[in-house]
Amino acid sequence: MASSGDELVKYITEKVVVFMEDPRAVRARRKAEKQPWAEKWFGTLPLAWSIWRSKWSRKERQ
Repeated sequence: MASSGDELVKYITEKVVVFMEDPRAVRARRKAEKQPWAEKWFGTLPLAWSIWRSKWSRKERQ
C-alpha cells in the first residue's frame, strides 16, 4: 500500500513540475485550443440552437 502512495506522490510531482516548466504562452495556447464544454458533449447542436434562437428573437423585434 505504501508503494502505491509513493507512486501517486511521484506522479503528481511530475505533473506539477511539467506544468511549472511550461512557458505561460504555451499554457495559454493549449487552453485556447480547448472546445467549449457544450460543444464537446453535444456537438454542434448548441450552436445550431443558439443561431435559430437569435434569428427567432430578431423576427419578434421587427
